[in-house]
Amino acid sequence: MARVSHKLRNALEGALAGGGDPATSPLYVFGPFLSLVMASTAAQIVFGGAVWLAVLTIAVVSAMYRLVMQWVTDGSGGSGLSEEEFGGWAVKVNAAITFIEYTLTFLVSMAAMVTFIADRFPILNTPILGLPYRTVVAIGLSLLIGWLVNRGPRMAARTFGPATAGVLILLWLMILATLFRTGLHLPALSLAAFVPPNLHFTVGGYVRILAVMTGIEVFANLVAAFEGTPEQKSRKAFHSLLIIMSTTAATMLIVGPAIFALSDPRNTQVSVFTQTMDQLLPAPLPYLGSLVGVFVLMSACAASAQGLQNLALGLRERHYIPPALGALNRYDVADKPVWLEVGIVSGCFLLFGTHEETYLALYAAGVFILLSMTGWAVTQRLLRQLADQFSIHQAVLVVGTMTGALLTTAATLIIFEERFLEGAWAYFVLIPAFYLGFTYFRRRIGAPSPEMDYLGQLNASLLAGFGFGQMPVSIAENGRHNQITITWTPEPARTYRPLNGEVSIRRVLTLLDGSAYAAQALPMARFICETTGAHLTLLSASRAYQAESDAQAQAEAYLSQVAEKVHAAGIRVDATVRTGSPAEVARNVVLEKHIDLVVVTTRGRSGEKNWLREGLSSKLVYLLDIPILLVQVFESGPAEAPHLGRILVGLDGSAFAEQILPYARFFARQFDCELMLICVPAVPESEKYRAPAAVINAIRRQAETNIRKYLDSVAASLRAEGLTVRTVVTGSYPARTIVDVGKREGVDMIMIASQGRGGLDLLFMGSVAQQVVQLCDSPVFILPINRALAE
Repeated sequence: MARVSHKLRNALEGALAGGGDPATSPLYVFGPFLSLVMASTAAQIVFGGAVWLAVLTIAVVSAMYRLVMQWVTDGSGGSGLSEEEFGGWAVKVNAAITFIEYTLTFLVSMAAMVTFIADRFPILNTPILGLPYRTVVAIGLSLLIGWLVNRGPRMAARTFGPATAGVLILLWLMILATLFRTGLHLPALSLAAFVPPNLHFTVGGYVRILAVMTGIEVFANLVAAFEGTPEQKSRKAFHSLLIIMSTTAATMLIVGPAIFALSDPRNTQVSVFTQTMDQLLPAPLPYLGSLVGVFVLMSACAASAQGLQNLALGLRERHYIPPALGALNRYDVADKPVWLEVGIVSGCFLLFGTHEETYLALYAAGVFILLSMTGWAVTQRLLRQLADQFSIHQAVLVVGTMTGALLTTAATLIIFEERFLEGAWAYFVLIPAFYLGFTYFRRRIGAPSPEMDYLGQLNASLLAGFGFGQMPVSIAENGRHNQITITWTPEPARTYRPLNGEVSIRRVLTLLDGSAYAAQALPMARFICETTGAHLTLLSASRAYQAESDAQAQAEAYLSQVAEKVHAAGIRVDATVRTGSPAEVARNVVLEKHIDLVVVTTRGRSGEKNWLREGLSSKLVYLLDIPILLVQVFESGPAEAPHLGRILVGLDGSAFAEQILPYARFFARQFDCELMLICVPAVPESEKYRAPAAVINAIRRQAETNIRKYLDSVAASLRAEGLTVRTVVTGSYPARTIVDVGKREGVDMIMIASQGRGGLDLLFMGSVAQQVVQLCDSPVFILPINRALAE
């Protein structure tokens, strides 16, 4: 059977996979460019100077990326700024600019797309209730694209896959039609374009038209998606870049003069590209061209959204953003960043309109920040190589890359100088804001494991803006996978012990509100007290008791009845009714009576699972520093008498999680039950992650081996005390895996440590314990711990 490969086989496939963004740029850059050029007294000279300067920049920057592709063949080329080489600031700045650029890509592409539609349907330029139709269309299409992208890459591939091929065909049709209709007329190149007063217009036009450089860095990320040796991959990726950028350059040099001669930039109803297309192409090709333009610009929007998904995954794994922001939906994509992008884009359309020139200069500024960063990163590397071994060839390369870095840096400075008050100032606010945010969450969550740190670097750049339909690639040479060795040393196995040497449960608190739901905590509380000899306290608390004396009297009568039944079973018990917030009152009672365990249901009088609404149970986990046993509620009541024959204990190799072990030991001794220790490798399985399968599999095998050694050491220490212990290492997602294993093994209780988060902290940071409570039907024993104190 022939070998089936999902990798890119040749340069043309690579161009179609990665060229959507740069291939679309000629469709919208000429309008703002000509609007400025026509204001010059020497428009023809200024036009030629700006175009030739842009073509020179394309050539130099493309050559610079040839070096990046030769150096980095695993798909993580990016901007050339690595955290290992330049420090942590590099990845934060790079990620901040990339997020801004993805959002601006969506903005510019959607605005240009609406312009293309309005070219054929001018009614979109008229307002409805004070809002232009085109704004409504732009927001509606943005929501549609967000929905499609969040349904997974296959859906996006089927919808937008052929778009790049269509726009390449359109551009070459325009080139051939121009040559046939008008002949070859290259832009005039005159030194007069580079002296005052023309210099201002030449430079201004140059930075506007240089939006054609958008997406060029994608091809450095595309290298790993090709078949062949590293040298072959690099060469194919560069040829893909040449296909796209040569098409762009040819369009500017050949079609550009025709657009200059045939279009009227003062006509705000029809874009200059559509005007020229109508005159050069025979019917119905101009209308098909508009359709292709709309389709490929939608593809560019979708590619930016998919790139943002991948960026979020990488930043989540490196702990630079809250886990909840990078969480995967049922299609295994990070949907929240896409909806955030769509929300920002829709807000911008409402506030600032849907004309691409509004956002183009700001867009180009970010592009050139990234390109200049790449230029200086490449130059620095070449200078180090030149210092190690001097050669004429190496010196020429240094001069070339430095020229590229200077050109892109100069363009960046010019854009900021020209458009500072028109929006470029936002970079000086947004980049520091992102930087501080990344720093805060990294400190709050802690550094990731070496494995996940590596995968985060890879995923943050891999497939970012490739296009659609590329399957995960594997790193292999001559049919054999590369050997990847990553060292990870987990904390040594140890058992956390309080100062008194052992934990104990002498006093138990149960909260009741008179409802049948809350009362389902009683069987478990009685069972624990009967077995351990603990004292049981019954508590009812409500703010309403102060205003409603009848309600308080009813609560007192109810607790008295319950207390009599509990006492009749031979359990020491007391009851108390207090006024105030149940969670706050419970905390006070815990302190007063030295409570060791709180038993409460996940539902109360409302009947809703109050953890989901940050109700009583989640507040208790946030407020208390003693264990809380959450009993799940069933409409039919408790199915049977409580039983503890098997307990599942969640660990992750950290001192933080190990603090649950003394309680697990206590329950195993008191109830003579089996302990199952479960640890879920943080490394995802290859089919759930956009990274080379060989890399994922190798790192996951290493992580599983280390985790098993760790769990075996913990199990050995517990078995030495005569306890029955099993270990499980499986899964990729902790909460889901813990719940699934618990159901499969028929466990009677799940024990897990929690960081005790609440409020916005819980919303942003998330909690494995929270997810376990939401997903499972078993009682969940939670030990709230302050991570900072634990470590």
